[in-house]
Amino acid sequence: MKKVIAWSLWDWGSAAFNAVIITFVFSVYLVDGVGDDLPGPISASTWYGWAIGAGAFVIAISAPALGQRSDARGRRKRTLALLTGLVVTLTAALFFVEDDYHYLWFGLLLVSVASIAFELAQVPYFAMLRQVSTPDNVGRISGIGWAFGYLGGIVLLLICYFGFITGDGGILGLSTDNGWNIRLVALVAAAWFLVFAIPLFFAVPELPASATPDSADVGFIESYRVLWRELKAMWAGDRDVLRFLIASAFYRDGLSGVFTFGGILAVSVYGIDAADVILFAIAANVVSAAGAWVAGYFDDSWGSRRVVVASLVSMLVVAVVLLFVSGPLMFWIFGLALCLFVGPAQAASRTYLTRATRTGKEGQNFGLYAMTGRAASFMAPSLFGLFVLIGGADRWGILGIMIVLGIGLALLLRVPELAHADDDRFSGESHGDGVR
Repeated sequence: MKKVIAWSLWDWGSAAFNAVIITFVFSVYLVDGVGDDLPGPISASTWYGWAIGAGAFVIAISAPALGQRSDARGRRKRTLALLTGLVVTLTAALFFVEDDYHYLWFGLLLVSVASIAFELAQVPYFAMLRQVSTPDNVGRISGIGWAFGYLGGIVLLLICYFGFITGDGGILGLSTDNGWNIRLVALVAAAWFLVFAIPLFFAVPELPASATPDSADVGFIESYRVLWRELKAMWAGDRDVLRFLIASAFYRDGLSGVFTFGGILAVSVYGIDAADVILFAIAANVVSAAGAWVAGYFDDSWGSRRVVVASLVSMLVVAVVLLFVSGPLMFWIFGLALCLFVGPAQAASRTYLTRATRTGKEGQNFGLYAMTGRAASFMAPSLFGLFVLIGGADRWGILGIMIVLGIGLALLLRVPELAHADDDRFSGESHGDGVR
């Protein structure tokens, strides 16, 4: 139990970066504050999008090799520690981004590099799931970790919103001159991540190196050749993992689209007041966390693939209803119903890949998981925009998200379910002492 809590607390702490820096607080400050009077024809929001996009490209090309090297050298925890420290340092450095467009480039650089480090850190972190679980409870542990992530972000967001932001400097009455209150939020987010990440490094042991000598000491460029050999071997003897990676790339992009465009749809289609969107976002994250936690139990008894399939089918049914209903009440009901199945699909996907991966290849495969996810990340936004254009209203963008989810579901149906206690894959020293 100690390992499980320590591992889950990293997710709780890391939500500070996603919720506060990337999604709700600091990104808004960069675009609407720091870059508000940026001269020239290119807006601050465009520069922000390009900076995040450049980071996504770096993640896609580096994540698999990073995962392969951490497996080969038995440095999974060390890799996670270095990347976590980098994210914390860069997040804290955002304190020096003043409310002046001359600081925009510094802020964009910090956020872009931090987003790269954060996404890469998730590769060894996801790979550690096997170290804190057993074949019988890996679904529950994954669900608990994902729920911790959702809830940690919401708790910190509420602290920052009411303590530092709402009104004029929050209930603490902080100065808002030169972005002081928002810059302090960056320090709080960095400290939050650091404090809650530390237990993992004491409670979860490092794994021994699993690679053969020729792959343990290769350089970074050579590690891509090793990865290519591993991919060819996977195609020859473990093709279902590749099929799953492709299928999940589609539906995970659809899952992201639910949160990316949920706020837009809430205001423009269902008439929710813009000030209430953050309340819906909080409720949506709580519901997703509850779904992930409960679905973990079904994951261990039904199988990960069945949980993902059931979640995607349920989301498509709810999305059809959302296409035809109107008004804030209907969006609160069916929008939250949609979010209820997002957490289970995300957590069970991580579980499936853990079960499908042979011992010692976790970092490599979760690196591929990150790469394929980034490679497919353009689909939901593109189809959302296309159907809005065709239909002439934001409501029809829901169809674009449904198509991406549907393609992922169709591809996933071609992937076999795994036995939940596949000792051939889930074996050796990778077993943890998770909750039973």
